[in-house]
Amino acid sequence: MSLAGLFPIDKWNFKSQSILNNLPEDEFAVLSSHMLEQRYRKGEVVFRKGTVADGIFFIKKGKVKKYQVDRNGKEQIIYVANAGELIGYHAILADERYADSAATLEECVIAFIPREDFKTVLERSGLLAKRLLKALSHEFTVLTNSITVLAQRSVRERLAITLIVLREKFKEETLPGAEIMINISRIDLASMVGTGDENIVRFLTEFKAAGILTSKGRKICIRDVKQLIKLSGCGSTD
Repeated sequence: MSLAGLFPIDKWNFKSQSILNNLPEDEFAVLSSHMLEQRYRKGEVVFRKGTVADGIFFIKKGKVKKYQVDRNGKEQIIYVANAGELIGYHAILADERYADSAATLEECVIAFIPREDFKTVLERSGLLAKRLLKALSHEFTVLTNSITVLAQRSVRERLAITLIVLREKFKEETLPGAEIMINISRIDLASMVGTGDENIVRFLTEFKAAGILTSKGRKICIRDVKQLIKLSGCGSTD
């Protein structure tokens, strides 16, 4: 089921998947000249907040969470990046260290592009610069929207929104006609919503009893997207 006209998904998803698409051959050749591809197990750290930004990361397969850790060691997931997206490039553009951390949510294949190669292409490519500026502008809107929701929406509404967004992310790798399964731990889901995992379990049980979803282990299948959108308070009439 498409969310078109029902839920403003663009307010919740970054748009970095098209940044490297169809770049001129010579520019892409520079980017890929020293590209190193690596396989990551689930839960492996890709980079940590405060470390030197030596390059950017292009996710070829899998999903990666970007997160912050507070003084008490509690994790807050900022965003989940899909295959095809770039992460780590903000630090290069700002000439700073990584401002957050990233770790895999599942087995991933990620290509590392050295800082100098990325900057070389950026300096010569008006197309890449234009795409990055557009992506950054959109990400600012997404993050502002997310902060507002955390402050103003209930836990139930935030969970509904998060499940809708995750459904779209897992939909991309699901074969046509197959059930969309959201595969995420309750701890990570709680970190995205900004609440305790006990609240997540309670509301998932409530949603399950209402026929909105089914679950088995980590996996969640949304059965009634329209009802979930209604609970989110972010439908087309919101």
